[in-house]
Amino acid sequence: MIPVDPERFLSDLHELRGFGASGVGKGVVRPGYSDPDIAAREWLAAKYGAAGLEPRIDPMGSVWGLAEGKSLLVGSHSDSQPEGGWLDGALGVICGLELARAAREGGGPAVSAVSFQDEEGRFGVTTGSRVWSGATSLDEADKLRDPTGVTLAEARARMAHLAGDFVDPARFSGFVECHIEQGPWLDEAGEAVGVVTDIVGIRDMRITFGGQQNHAGTTPMHRRRDALQAMLKFQTLIAERFRNVVTPQSVWTSGHVDVHPGAHSIVPGRCSFSMQWRDGDKERLARMEEIIRDTAREVAETGGFELSYSGLVGLDPVPMDAGMQAALGEAAEAVAPGRWRRMQSGALHDAASVGRLMPVSMLFVPSIDGISHAFAEDTAEDDLVTGLKVLAGAVEKMAG
Repeated sequence: MIPVDPERFLSDLHELRGFGASGVGKGVVRPGYSDPDIAAREWLAAKYGAAGLEPRIDPMGSVWGLAEGKSLLVGSHSDSQPEGGWLDGALGVICGLELARAAREGGGPAVSAVSFQDEEGRFGVTTGSRVWSGATSLDEADKLRDPTGVTLAEARARMAHLAGDFVDPARFSGFVECHIEQGPWLDEAGEAVGVVTDIVGIRDMRITFGGQQNHAGTTPMHRRRDALQAMLKFQTLIAERFRNVVTPQSVWTSGHVDVHPGAHSIVPGRCSFSMQWRDGDKERLARMEEIIRDTAREVAETGGFELSYSGLVGLDPVPMDAGMQAALGEAAEAVAPGRWRRMQSGALHDAASVGRLMPVSMLFVPSIDGISHAFAEDTAEDDLVTGLKVLAGAVEKMAG
């Protein structure tokens, strides 16, 4: 096992939390390319340098700590949701730092570390790792806009003075990402870690119904073309039509709704909403998309609404490497015998993008009450250290 230092690991994790600390519990506000995010990345680059790694920041703003020669890559992301938890991504980043540092100190295998930029999706889906993996070109990504209209090109210009070249993926033999589960299962079962078998696929787009804006007091109900009601009818119908297609692991969400013009006394003339769905089976994802488009078209045609879509963004399901899973499972049994499981990841992670380039694997630690993407997100420090120790045992085998 790589001789990691748990106290140093926890100290670094808490120090990272100070960048963008919300003042509410342990929460952080550190979206990609924000001032706290950039400051945290400069801090991390200095930490990599002090650990004897070559620090590098690529054109996307991802931060690397590079070992000499061929190495195993360990990391995650350090940006947060607009109201984020202190461990989402940050745990994997500091695990990478500690493992790379401890491996150098102990004469162990070559380990490199990374914090990918904009995993949380200010500009898309796992943006930094998608560009690095070649799933999206830098030119294409630069045209993406955040909810306020800022382009990615404008945002990353804020880090241009720090940026160097992209890192050659051929330097790495594989990628390992440690993450909080972001779900309830490990916590409820009293288990220490989960070895991830696969990451579900995800599809994401926006749907817009265009109706007729009108006076809310004088327009009879039977004569209205209320765009919000079209969206509500659509949601009811797909819940019914998905029933014989989906599994208990399938999920779909409309997490953002924009009603225009958004006034109390005006019948909405336009309703635009996000539509995201996730599943571990590529064919089922396609069938769900077919139902979504057919249902939206039916609602539009029967109600006299205009219908439009944004482009479809998404990633296919990604299996974790069997050999790396086996190494994590052996280490888990050694560190926490009988207190671990194999499990699917319903959340999207950078490992899904990196899997285009090399073998990948993931390890989960419990999330207290299953809470994440919230200031209340937390994990017991004993569980954080257990996850680090499992990684230390597995990484030695993977990179040795």
